[in-house]
Amino acid sequence: MHRFDNMNYLNSALNTGAFLSSGDNVMVASWGFVGVMWGKRVYVVPVRESRYTKEFIDGSGAFTISIPEAGGMKDALKFCGTKSGREFEKWTTCGLEKAEAKSVDGYVVGGCKKYFECRVIGKLPMGDMDISQVENWYPTKDLHTFYFGEIVEEY
Repeated sequence: MHRFDNMNYLNSALNTGAFLSSGDNVMVASWGFVGVMWGKRVYVVPVRESRYTKEFIDGSGAFTISIPEAGGMKDALKFCGTKSGREFEKWTTCGLEKAEAKSVDGYVVGGCKKYFECRVIGKLPMGDMDISQVENWYPTKDLHTFYFGEIVEEY
């Protein structure tokens, strides 16, 4: 049996946002799935095609999720969720602690309550998917790629 610690906290935290980082970039992920696929604990994160972070995930094959205390780090979440790493050095601007990940090449946001470190084991671009039921989320057709990350560390 695969164990996930404190899933209720994860579900409530994703409503306000979590930090998604890969390489030297950090953004906010408010959507995601955690479960078991292919006999592995997996975190599935959608990243829009236009996001700077996508370049880092594609290049490194890894990402981390850092979940702040419920209601915490609001200003940093807002900034990292609305500004691009192409234009801003978000770690410094937001005063975020860049802590080395334990098992993947990358960083987590220090001072958070929960962490997932993931190695990409697959990705699925929305591409030809019928989005008619969710097209209000894609007014500019900036679709997501779903990254399936095996959770190699959870703490």
